[in-house]
Amino acid sequence: MTSQRNRDGASSTATLGYEAQLWRMADALRGSMDAAEYKHVVLGLIFLKYISDAFEEQHARLEAERDQGADPEDPDEYRAENIFWVPPEARWAHLKAQAKQPTIGQLVDDAMAAIERDNPALKGVLPKDYARPALDKQRLGQLIDLISNIKVGDEESRAKDVLGRVYEYFLSQFASAEGKKGGEFYTPRCVVKLLVEMLEPYRGRVYDPCCGSAGMFVQSVEFIRAHASGNGNGGKAKADISIYGQESNYTTWRLAKMNLAIRGIDGQIAHGDTFHNDRFQDLKADYILANPPFNVSDWGGERLRDDKRWKYGVPPAGNANFAWVQHIIHHLAPAGVAGFVLANGSMSSNQSGEGEIRKNIIEADLVDCMVALPGQLFYSTQIPACLWFLARDRRGGSPTRPMRDRRGEILFIDARKMGRMVDRTHRELTDDDIARIANTYHAWRTVGARHDSPLPEYRDIPSFCKSATLEEVRKHGYVLTPGRYVGAAEQEEDDEPFDQKMQRLVAQLREQQAEAAKLDAAIAANLKELGFWEMKP
Repeated sequence: MTSQRNRDGASSTATLGYEAQLWRMADALRGSMDAAEYKHVVLGLIFLKYISDAFEEQHARLEAERDQGADPEDPDEYRAENIFWVPPEARWAHLKAQAKQPTIGQLVDDAMAAIERDNPALKGVLPKDYARPALDKQRLGQLIDLISNIKVGDEESRAKDVLGRVYEYFLSQFASAEGKKGGEFYTPRCVVKLLVEMLEPYRGRVYDPCCGSAGMFVQSVEFIRAHASGNGNGGKAKADISIYGQESNYTTWRLAKMNLAIRGIDGQIAHGDTFHNDRFQDLKADYILANPPFNVSDWGGERLRDDKRWKYGVPPAGNANFAWVQHIIHHLAPAGVAGFVLANGSMSSNQSGEGEIRKNIIEADLVDCMVALPGQLFYSTQIPACLWFLARDRRGGSPTRPMRDRRGEILFIDARKMGRMVDRTHRELTDDDIARIANTYHAWRTVGARHDSPLPEYRDIPSFCKSATLEEVRKHGYVLTPGRYVGAAEQEEDDEPFDQKMQRLVAQLREQQAEAAKLDAAIAANLKELGFWEMKP
């Protein structure tokens, strides 16, 4: 698998490998079907192929060990290896052999039902509507043939996370194809990566109250694996994190369950409305990562006026932004930290009591860092967005995560000019951008707290970052927009004497005028030759 490299050498999510080829071929089979529907058709089949590949590999291994008492048809032989048991009617070879039959839709539905029946962890998760008349059975058969050509679940592919890459690429493409609606379940990888790199969720309880397709959890586990040799945790990183998530959209909840299952990640992912049916009422999380939907007006706030979560003020019924902020604060452990995406308006709005809530949160000394993001990062909205970072305990001094006392200070980072365009409408932050932002935050948090820190000493950089005092924030009326604090970039000193500069600029102007006169003469000559120059207007 190949992936595009940025000009600066950083890896990009704009993949040029067979994920893109597979997407093009699969999308060609979509016909007139809506992308939102087709998403479940394709991702369900890819998931089925994945568990079938893993099953077949173990089946062959057990077949070779029959003489030693192995039984290839014993489900426990698979469960013991964390491999899903696939009953005969659900095996990929059976479906591939029947791919050209008009009954293929029903056969796929039966396969999905059989897998759910024999694997309780997948109950209610897999799509089972392949037999519906609206789904072209010839195209479905072609799709099965196409997916048959890729290995996604054998040991080698699992080691390379082939399915994870294909699955994520398809999620991003569907989000792009669906526009606003699709973006609700998919947070761009670079945004998730930035949140994860800044928060560094090594161990403990990780919670996402609006988890979409579970990208925050996938990236958290990837982060731990990628940094297993250090980066601040003493070389002891293990995936000893517990995952808790909730998602209100049923089909998106299914995507999240599949997204974790294909990577072997255990997590408690609940379905339900986070505000009105909080499935983890007693949870106090060490890390909260979230991308709540922006500016939701129909969240039912009028029915929750007296909710215990609104410690800093009752959020307006017409906008859920500060309901999300306070829900997140409510679920933070005593030393917990949170990073989440919100619309830019959350940093400065004074409507309907939002300014007072923000003021109360700032005065409670919970705000650690604010990051202004560049535009065009999201598939779902053109609304400019920012990142909030909150910390319950900013005194520092933790032996496991040495940080300094940051009380009465807030770090502001303006990243609006960062990123690169990956196509006509979408921008992404490069790995170098992410490292610069995250390292700035880490350096600011740890100044003087660690003598062995690999990070340079933190310093304010005009137009990029500024460590502001609470008093400064008060003077700005509790507005948290980084642009208010970071200032303008330092101008390079111009030490060219004025007389010399004017002589140089006048000479440059004369050259340009002479060049313009030559061009005018050439245009006139061409028009004369064509007989148009003497024409009166």
